[in-house]
Amino acid sequence: MNKEERVLKTINREDIDFLPSQIVFADRARDKELSMALGLDSPDELDEYLGNHLHFSFLLQDKPLFFRDVKDEMDRLHDLDFCNPDWGNNVLYDNWGIGIRIGFGSFFADFHPLQGKAYKDKLKFMPKNLSLEALFEKNIAAAIKKYEVPDISKKENFSDWEKDLKNLSGQYLVMPSGYAGIYERSYFITGWNEFMTNIALEPQAIGELLDKVTEYKIASAKKVVELGFKVAHTSDDIGTQCGGFFSDEMFKKIILPRLKRHWEIFNNAGLPVMMHSCGNITHYIPDLIDIGLKILEPVQPVMDLSYLKKEFGKDLVFYGGIDTQRLPYLNPDEVRQMAKDTIRTLGKGGGLIISTSQEIMNDVPVENIKALVETIIHERELAI
Repeated sequence: MNKEERVLKTINREDIDFLPSQIVFADRARDKELSMALGLDSPDELDEYLGNHLHFSFLLQDKPLFFRDVKDEMDRLHDLDFCNPDWGNNVLYDNWGIGIRIGFGSFFADFHPLQGKAYKDKLKFMPKNLSLEALFEKNIAAAIKKYEVPDISKKENFSDWEKDLKNLSGQYLVMPSGYAGIYERSYFITGWNEFMTNIALEPQAIGELLDKVTEYKIASAKKVVELGFKVAHTSDDIGTQCGGFFSDEMFKKIILPRLKRHWEIFNNAGLPVMMHSCGNITHYIPDLIDIGLKILEPVQPVMDLSYLKKEFGKDLVFYGGIDTQRLPYLNPDEVRQMAKDTIRTLGKGGGLIISTSQEIMNDVPVENIKALVETIIHERELAI
């Protein structure tokens, strides 16, 4: 059984030899450093050491968000016209006009093209498709009307998807990254405060922006199906540590219908849908299941893991659960116990892709990473 088969059998609730797993680090530029610290000969051995089963592949228009600190890759994307780095100020601008902080250790957008805070020095970094009228427009409704999303059919945009499917399928389950979803992309464009305020003040304008991003995502979904991916991936961080960002009424009016339109492409093609959302989204889960959710990623222990397994284990495969917020502060033995308890809670009877509740940040000691990997290897057969 190869890694792709193991993940697909886990999703389909078929017999497997052990639970698949996935560990990801927030800073992609640290692979060499981490590999040396873990005693590996090269970064090429890192995924195998970690036991990773999935390979997330990115549209080139999405890649600057996640590989912002990998300078060689950003230089390549710049040459292909997919980003404009301002190395002097440590900001990288993507095809959406969003400015992404470099060297921050995790994702942070510090320039939003429709926030009304543009100045002329920014112009040389803005994508060619971005209307300057939209950039300098102070009225949010007028700015949104003038704003155009990037051309998803831009040459080379799908090149990593095509290459990774060809070269890595079987070795891994190749996933078409859906990170930066409809809601996330929309507030990256306006700024979060402006987005949330204008849901109330300018609901028609915010709806128009969401629809523009939704159409882009639908076009992306059609390409996912066309290229032959076996699992779909989407993302929207709709949860805080103690609940959702939206009331049930607002979620069902603003977010859910657009997710449904997007996911219908996958549902009609028979692709299982994996959704990423941080936070406690327990009260959204039934509605998400109704529109096609199959895999919840990355399950965070701000939710009651036992309750999730009991209430939704028959409908969902869980991905994650191991608490990264505690990883920097525990000793290795405590890491082993936490990981074991999580795997046995969510993985009983199957239905779990073992992983952490978020990417592992730079402050986690190497000894704790080793303890985590050792525990996963020990527990992945016992749990099922």
